[in-house]
Amino acid sequence: MMSYHFLLASWGTLGNLSPLLTAARRLRQSGHHIRVMADPAMRSEVEAAGFAFVAWRRAPTGQAADPVDVSDMQDWMRRALFDPAALYAADMRDEIGRMTTDAVLLLDALLGAAIGAEASGVPFALLSPHVSIRPLPGMPLATSGLSQPKTPRERAEAAAAGARLIETLNSFLPTLNRARADLGLPALIDGIDLFDRADRLLLATSQAFDFQAEWLPDNFRYVGPLLDVPNWSKSAQAEAWRAPWPADSGRPRALIACSTGAQGQREMFQRIIDAMAAVDIDALATAGPNLDLADLRAPRNVHLVRGAPHDLVMKDVSVVISQGGHGTVTRSLINALPQLILPMGRDQADNAARVEAKGAGLRLPPTASEAEVAAAVNRLIAEPQFKAAASRLGAAITADIERSSLVAEMEMIAAAGRAARRQPNKQSLRKSA
Repeated sequence: MMSYHFLLASWGTLGNLSPLLTAARRLRQSGHHIRVMADPAMRSEVEAAGFAFVAWRRAPTGQAADPVDVSDMQDWMRRALFDPAALYAADMRDEIGRMTTDAVLLLDALLGAAIGAEASGVPFALLSPHVSIRPLPGMPLATSGLSQPKTPRERAEAAAAGARLIETLNSFLPTLNRARADLGLPALIDGIDLFDRADRLLLATSQAFDFQAEWLPDNFRYVGPLLDVPNWSKSAQAEAWRAPWPADSGRPRALIACSTGAQGQREMFQRIIDAMAAVDIDALATAGPNLDLADLRAPRNVHLVRGAPHDLVMKDVSVVISQGGHGTVTRSLINALPQLILPMGRDQADNAARVEAKGAGLRLPPTASEAEVAAAVNRLIAEPQFKAAASRLGAAITADIERSSLVAEMEMIAAAGRAARRQPNKQSLRKSA
């Protein structure tokens, strides 16, 4: 078996890193050599997983890399993706030059780092651990929260939203093209080229969960969700999990899962917890790494903890309430659990739209009242069609995970890259891989 050297690159918070580490584990299990480039704050997580760690040196880190405020999406894109593109590119090129690298796997937001990989002549894949941020024909735009368009008017709205995103991307092309020119790369003409330059665009979600596009780009692959448990969560659960409710209580149970990302969600999380006082239910609320338990209060039927093993908890509950992060949504479906989602940003509204459209749960705005939350939870418990839909969708997602092609796709582009380097006088095999 051929063994390759892969460089994986993440940015920002743990929520971004965890799916990449799952990919790293799968590649290592197939005999490949892995190192991970990430925010310095992620060093302990990467090293605990047994991988060599490389820090971003010039590129921004912490909240400067992944700003919390997403109220102005165009400004967020400028600050997070485009202004620092040349810094990411330089760091990536330096790291590829420092050690043998057969191929690179980058989170899809690292467009600057992709420039560094391309300039180094190394094959690279963009990994999207959520719905596609590349506009796809016939599919609602990422972060829009829209459902699958069905009517002519809805299709026109979806197409217009996609066109607006491409227009936004095009407005940033001068910044990106300056970074490309500095490294000897040709200018890009259209914003969609940002994604189509990659050897692969790997969508780490289930095709069964996603909406249906009219067609997919040649480099596009569904590779299924990447769901390993982060090490911070394991350490928070060093003792064996013990359910906080009596085994013979006879009442339904709920998991209230706060996002691992910082989104200013304390007030909403507290409102959800308070709403459980009006529901005949036992609940476990996990606050995650960004909320202080001392700042929260809970009614008698809610057990409040920093972290718990969600995979085990989900075997013991009837419903899940969350902000709609891709990992929590997917785990819930795999466990045949209906969901109430209160999305606050990023891809959460898109996940909520898919869960709702497929009949596996309900969506409320983050401003929903305690009474509205309680009513929705009661519906999810009382009406069996939600669980039936979640069970069907969960079975399809499980099948997609089991037949994931992620490792095979990375091996394919790495092999093509090696072949190209052995034939230096011939044109790169990048686009033919």
